[in-house]
Amino acid sequence: MSTTATGPATTRQPTTRTAAATSLGDIARTSASLRTFLHGLPGVDAVGVEARAAMLGTRSIKTTAKAYAIDLAIRMVDLTTLEGADTSGKVRALCAKGRHPDAQMDTGNPCPPVAAICIYPSMVPVAVAELAGSGIHVASVATAFPSGQAPLDVKLADTTAAVDAGADEIDMVINRGAFLAGDYLSVYDEIVAVKEACRHAHLKVILETGELATYDNVRRASWLAMAAGADFIKTSTGKEGVNATLPVTLAMLRMIRVYQERTGYKIGFKPAGGISTAKDVLNYQFLMKEELGRDWLEPDLFRVGASSLLADIERQLEHHVTGRYSAFNRHPVG
Repeated sequence: MSTTATGPATTRQPTTRTAAATSLGDIARTSASLRTFLHGLPGVDAVGVEARAAMLGTRSIKTTAKAYAIDLAIRMVDLTTLEGADTSGKVRALCAKGRHPDAQMDTGNPCPPVAAICIYPSMVPVAVAELAGSGIHVASVATAFPSGQAPLDVKLADTTAAVDAGADEIDMVINRGAFLAGDYLSVYDEIVAVKEACRHAHLKVILETGELATYDNVRRASWLAMAAGADFIKTSTGKEGVNATLPVTLAMLRMIRVYQERTGYKIGFKPAGGISTAKDVLNYQFLMKEELGRDWLEPDLFRVGASSLLADIERQLEHHVTGRYSAFNRHPVG
């Protein structure tokens, strides 16, 4: 693969946002002011969004360009295990896989490590020990993942425990019940409180878009999360029937663009759930570049939540080197 590819970028944006971004807090002075602002956002053209997303599914790249894009995809992966049966041994194996994704293959040119390992808080010490010196980030879900249904003090304790154990990224879930009931201010205040509990760690806010029902709700939740202090906005937990989709991504990216235009601050994006093939992740790369530009095609601003994606990427690497797919590969990239 690309000889110029490196490990995950470690340069982060300043933790203090611009005065323009800070002033957005004024929209949350009262429940009424926040509701007025969110419901005043322009509506989403559902037909247009879905048509554009469908068009992206027809894109194809070949040879050297595809090899570069696959390297890039690996560098953006938050390699994830979030199962009740997770063990220390499983997490250690996942960390080894993240450090050397193609260790079982003789490609002649090793591919880069993943961006982060994402696990439950109890497994953070294991991952921290295994990844020491690697440059790979340790991400932990928190705040009563995946439901978000817990008292705020429990959510803050969950977050604090993960950060104290060494996590440098927190993936929190919003309370969708509160959001859907129109209690936007409580959702905003929880994000603000969790951001403070994160201290030095970066905060990814999961909207669980499959439960938000409409693109307009996705747009409102995106803006609310960014205004409250999210460093990334993320589509899904991966635990629901509907997870990341290209139309929902497009609605979120356009809010990120508007936020950047108004504040000068770049918010990252993370699709998660159901992204299992290299073709899938390339489509997200196309969309990111066209909507937000080349700056967002770096791990500091673009992550992909995945548990099985690397298996398909390995098959693409094998094809790139040998010119053939393994017999068990059912998802060749066009």
